[in-house]
Amino acid sequence: MHKALFWTYLILAAAGLITAWVFNGIAVMNGESYLDAWFGSAVDWVLSADLTIVAIAVVVFMITEARRLRMKRVWLYILLSGITAMAFTFPLFLAMRERTLARRVADGSGV
Repeated sequence: MHKALFWTYLILAAAGLITAWVFNGIAVMNGESYLDAWFGSAVDWVLSADLTIVAIAVVVFMITEARRLRMKRVWLYILLSGITAMAFTFPLFLAMRERTLARRVADGSGV
């Protein structure tokens, strides 16, 4: 297994989870509107559209890659991304993907 890559993904997942908790907590405590923040100006629309398209591509990749590698419960990562953040679930998925790839190499079944 590429242990450094596995741990890098896990550290990024932890950072994504922590930042989601902190900044969502601040937004809720300040009574901020997510819709106004995401779609308040033309710049917000650009960023929102960009991130939405990236999120869709990530979900397609996760489903396709999970099927290819026979990873189970990929739907949990997708569900959790709506509850936490894609910045948490995508690196977590990538870490588990690395673990799956390492197991396949160790078992001799290849990639």
